[in-house]
Amino acid sequence: MTTRIFHNGHVLTERGFERDACVVVEDGHIVAVLHGDAPTGADRVDLQGGWLAPGFIDVQVNGGGGVLFNNDTSVDAIDAIGRGHRRFGTTGFLPTLISDDAKVMRRAIAATRDAIAQKVPGVLGIHLEGPYIAPARKGTHDAGKFRVPDADEIAMATSLDNGVTLITLAPERVPASTIRAMVERGAIVCAGHTAASFDETRAGLDAGITGFTHLYNAMTPLQGREPGVVGAALDDDASWVGVIVDGVHVHPASLRVALKAKPRGKVLLVTDAMPMVGGDDPSFDLYGETITAIDGVVRNAAGSLAGSALDMASAVRNTVRLLDLPLDEACRMAAQYPAEVLGLGGELGRIAPGYRADLVLLDAEMHVRGTWVGGR
Repeated sequence: MTTRIFHNGHVLTERGFERDACVVVEDGHIVAVLHGDAPTGADRVDLQGGWLAPGFIDVQVNGGGGVLFNNDTSVDAIDAIGRGHRRFGTTGFLPTLISDDAKVMRRAIAATRDAIAQKVPGVLGIHLEGPYIAPARKGTHDAGKFRVPDADEIAMATSLDNGVTLITLAPERVPASTIRAMVERGAIVCAGHTAASFDETRAGLDAGITGFTHLYNAMTPLQGREPGVVGAALDDDASWVGVIVDGVHVHPASLRVALKAKPRGKVLLVTDAMPMVGGDDPSFDLYGETITAIDGVVRNAAGSLAGSALDMASAVRNTVRLLDLPLDEACRMAAQYPAEVLGLGGELGRIAPGYRADLVLLDAEMHVRGTWVGGR
């Protein structure tokens, strides 16, 4: 049995960051959070006064480490994406496939299944962002890939049997019976890239939608006489929303409104990251078009935002600096709340006995100084 003790830092517990706590890890899991002097006689990790938080969980990762998932649906690609993001504190993620053909979706699901079976660090499942979305709110997605799934495609899209499946769709484009069928087959369904009205969104929620992909972006806005998708998301206490806190996708004031409207625990940080995160090249190809990040903003040739160059550690820093939240809550938005959304809140997202030792160490400037997955 391998024992490791993390000490001499601030540890995020249910009470916030505690200076006198230490974390005892055995064989990849947390067995104790102690207060006072750290025990002796084991492998010791000196946190040097830093801030130890649960490892970040990102439910929307299109790429990283120079790889775009759509362009390389392999186990090696998933591993490269994970490695690209780990240096920024992400210890759990959903490789995200944007709208594509059914054969590409099958390969992506098969690669995700194999990556989980082979214990590629951090892989929790797959996010299928489309192709069941709206041309009017397509963003950088290829509308030529869009379709309404039949029974065979529903079975294919929900066929991952060893991880989480998250599906983003437009509720006005997909029958309520289809949404219910996806949920019954174990998928988490969220609304995104949608031109739905408030009533259409509400019908989707009633059918089983439980979340919203990158709130405010690629959806109908909140207006006085038509609340739209945004209004439905903010009005519904039960659903969660993902937010891209990069200062570009959404104005900080709009994000602060969402935080005030939604119950605590229902707003998650996501990156919507593209290959340049953890990679060396600011450009990549999508659907045969070269897309480049300029001054940290990723757009296609038409000027539409095409994902982001955001990493999760930067999202946490931005949440503190732009949204005026304390670091402990920003870390929960990056770890605990995503874990709960994915149904993994009993094993990931907290520093507590019984939880997997997925950890991130931050310094005083909220930059990552160490990352552990299962204690490694």
